[in-house]
Amino acid sequence: MMENHSGWVTAIRMSPPSLKDNTADADRLIDELKSRFAVDSVAVDLPLLRQLPRLFRDSGYSVRCLCFKDQGGFRLLGVKAANDPSAFFGMAVDLGTTRVVLRLINLETAAEIHETAFDNPQIRIGPDILERIHFASTDEGLQAIQRLIIDGLNENIHRVFDKSAVEIADLYLLTVSGNTSMVHLLLALPPHHIIREPYIPAVNILGTIPAGDIGIFSNDNARIYLFPNVGSYFGGDLISGILYSGLHRKEELSILVDVGTNAEVVLGNKDWLVACAGAAGPALEGGVSKIGTTAGPGVIDRVIIHPHDRSIDLHTIDELPPKGICGSGMIDMMAQLFLSGMVDIRGRLVPENCGNRLKETGGIRRIVLAWAKDSATGKDLAISQVDIDSLIRSKAAMYTILSTIARYVGITFHDLSRFYVAGTFGSFINPRSAITIGMIPDLPETTYQTLGNSSLGGAALVLTSRAALDEVAGIRDRITYLELNVNQEFMNRFSAAKFLPHTDPSLFPSVRIAK
Repeated sequence: MMENHSGWVTAIRMSPPSLKDNTADADRLIDELKSRFAVDSVAVDLPLLRQLPRLFRDSGYSVRCLCFKDQGGFRLLGVKAANDPSAFFGMAVDLGTTRVVLRLINLETAAEIHETAFDNPQIRIGPDILERIHFASTDEGLQAIQRLIIDGLNENIHRVFDKSAVEIADLYLLTVSGNTSMVHLLLALPPHHIIREPYIPAVNILGTIPAGDIGIFSNDNARIYLFPNVGSYFGGDLISGILYSGLHRKEELSILVDVGTNAEVVLGNKDWLVACAGAAGPALEGGVSKIGTTAGPGVIDRVIIHPHDRSIDLHTIDELPPKGICGSGMIDMMAQLFLSGMVDIRGRLVPENCGNRLKETGGIRRIVLAWAKDSATGKDLAISQVDIDSLIRSKAAMYTILSTIARYVGITFHDLSRFYVAGTFGSFINPRSAITIGMIPDLPETTYQTLGNSSLGGAALVLTSRAALDEVAGIRDRITYLELNVNQEFMNRFSAAKFLPHTDPSLFPSVRIAK
């Protein structure tokens, strides 16, 4: 196997013991590892100690070792003979409220082996965190909701290893990136006080825990590293995202936005970081519209409305018949409705411009995007005025979060060199459409850079880079969190942003509406 010199696996060749050198087997290895990793201590658990004497003699004292940082020193997680064809594997986990993503990585070569995603099974308790925390208010509820996510992880870990033709016994290290509440529910830590003033988690810095302590299928010596939180509303997933983006190493100012259940924002550079979060995600995640859904096959992700006849062209993922619409599709749709005059500056549907696509039932207007004959459901796919109003509130919240954090640190949007957009939402978003509806600042489109799943990306970095893990604590300690719930300026600016693109059109000079 190729040795990854910046990672956690290293090859060690030791001198065999003799009458002149009667150093104990474990001490012999520990001394070599302390020298190799330049650390003061290397801990070894008892089950692994029991394996060393035979392994050393069978291998001629030539081995490969996997270590990881733990409790201020290093911990030996696994030892294999130098000529053992099996490898050490790690699993990066993005522990999302809605979706969980797993990525299997060869820790010796840093090669990505397989990736899979599944719906978080805790959704059956409730789609949002508040419902889950209320459910977990009893010991029985907390144990039950933990069991759901552990079973979901184990089932999908099995699936990944089966598809990769690798033994689960070779899974030695997992890195988990999730928000504060999701990590508490994973570990069955009481989450009660996270959502109650003064909003105190049980713990923010967890470090590593034995995987067996929570019943994760893996090697008996495997450890789980959990990214630290900053507080109740700023979790390890954002720290992982910052790590992946690299904005904390840059001289120039950058901003990172991750839209999920909340919109979470980080602004800064190598000298300082300011962060805040707010509710701007549900309308973009399928939490409001009846046809809204997360990205997947047959889901509308792009919308074009032709200005001459207001006909609608839809693009779906994998080009299948449409069955719903995701966040990027909603933003595209809203921008196109606005530019074509089918909605006004308040987001109200304009009947004379909507033609036969406008329907009304129970006093609620709807605009049909796809007729029943063309849809995968056999029914018209329509967006209601209620859906549009929700989307307007979400986009207003997003822009207000961004403008509030910029004003807090005394900059304008034009001071930004890079605007990172993370998450599944960020993978598909069309910046031009988001600018058109006033969701993000009117900056050159080259300023915007999509990161994909930055939470997973940061977790994968820690699996393969010692330097990446060293950066995590520095990122956490530099963050200043801005609380928006008590910010009156936020509420005032939010009202001004509930228009298309804004009550102040000078903020969006590039947006031109069809007359």
